[in-house]
Amino acid sequence: MSKLSFSMSYPRMLICINLEKSDTSKKNDIDLKEIVFVIQSQSNSFHAKKAEQLKQSILKQSAALTQEMPTVLLLHQLAQQEGAWTILPLLPHFSVMYSRNSSWIFFCEEETRIQIVQLLETLRRYDPSKEWFLGKALHDEESTIIHHYAFSENPTVFKYPDLAAGWALSIPLVNKLTKRLKSESLKSDFTIDLKHEIALYIWDGGNGLPLTPVPEFCTDVVGSACATSLQSSLPLCGNPVKKEDIFVAVKTCKKFHGDRIPIVKQTWAGQAGHLEYYSDYADSSIPTVDLGIPNTDRGHCGKTFAILERFLNHSHDKIPWLVIVDDDTLISISRLRHLLSCYDAREPVFLGERYGYGLGTGGYSYVTGGGGMVFSREAIRRLLASKCRCYSNDAPDDMVLGMCFSGLGIPVTHSPLFHQARPVDYPKDFLSHQVPVSFHKHWNIDPVKVYFTWLAPGEEDRAREQSRRGLREEL
Repeated sequence: MSKLSFSMSYPRMLICINLEKSDTSKKNDIDLKEIVFVIQSQSNSFHAKKAEQLKQSILKQSAALTQEMPTVLLLHQLAQQEGAWTILPLLPHFSVMYSRNSSWIFFCEEETRIQIVQLLETLRRYDPSKEWFLGKALHDEESTIIHHYAFSENPTVFKYPDLAAGWALSIPLVNKLTKRLKSESLKSDFTIDLKHEIALYIWDGGNGLPLTPVPEFCTDVVGSACATSLQSSLPLCGNPVKKEDIFVAVKTCKKFHGDRIPIVKQTWAGQAGHLEYYSDYADSSIPTVDLGIPNTDRGHCGKTFAILERFLNHSHDKIPWLVIVDDDTLISISRLRHLLSCYDAREPVFLGERYGYGLGTGGYSYVTGGGGMVFSREAIRRLLASKCRCYSNDAPDDMVLGMCFSGLGIPVTHSPLFHQARPVDYPKDFLSHQVPVSFHKHWNIDPVKVYFTWLAPGEEDRAREQSRRGLREEL
């Protein structure tokens, strides 16, 4: 064997060493060039940089195998359409561009760590001429509001992928889904939990395909067999933001002064450098600020815009960050300070848990309010300089804000560390690789216990901060 032929074949020998030399394995003997990697990236400068680092890691590992290089795409560069992050609208593009020469579309998040050799070995177990939906399986412990109480009789039966572990669609499945997308428009108005909704669409009420669990798609390194893993730590980019650089606005009303505000004070309020309670009634014992906006049973758009105006024009002129929360939001200010160290308040930043409305028909993304909405001063300045305002005081504030920022070309920056619901509403395996920043709702839980279990600063947070300072970026 010549040196050239040996160098070309050696990586394949290495990768396939544990595979049976059968007709099946030969048929599935895919090369790197047959995998299209899609990093679910965001346009914010911090996230774009992390996605680019992951792309370079994939390409560097691929170059070492001396095979033809794979295609690596950054989602935020693929399409300018608002709903690109929901993936399904992009499948027709993938079908047209890659169905002839590719076998797999492999999706991953910016934080996903990929071992290319193990990933190739894993994918070779599945016949790429068939329809496959691969991922690390999650399931609901009990029916939950964020999934519209789906499968309420047996919530554990339906499996959906943990996107952080990576997930894959075979090209035949991409082509099948593309035909369906062309023949019928996406039905759901709201995008709430992308991983669950993608799985529901592919499953198609039992007429489609269930998720195939892949043990090598991991969120923690349980062994050398893992093709993917995740570094579950809180982002820290230099020193945490000073607590004096974050203003916290709590939306409340008179009827909740007696039961919700004491919980805020008992849990997280002491971490905040600047905090005010905004109500429909001035109560000096708390104290609350009456914004002159009548309380509404829903929406609160008038109140939220009054808070934004007050922050920008009447006080706090040097504070770079504003956080607006509900009076039943549980939040870790210390973790938020770490997270915000990775963002530039001179940029228009609108940060939180991202939802979508009407994205199949050109709608908009928004930060769902219950988990907390974070604004840079520059984002608020641009918003209030525009003419975009509430159409009524009781309009849904988070959705109106999303519509306004979308019109201004300011994208929502998503962080999965903010949560619109309670810990019990999320799979244990999903929360196990998170360092959460917030949860929402007191319903049927002990909110003080939830706070001290999930969010209170402790030794682990301090140790994490020290280790992060000493840790070099892997990529």
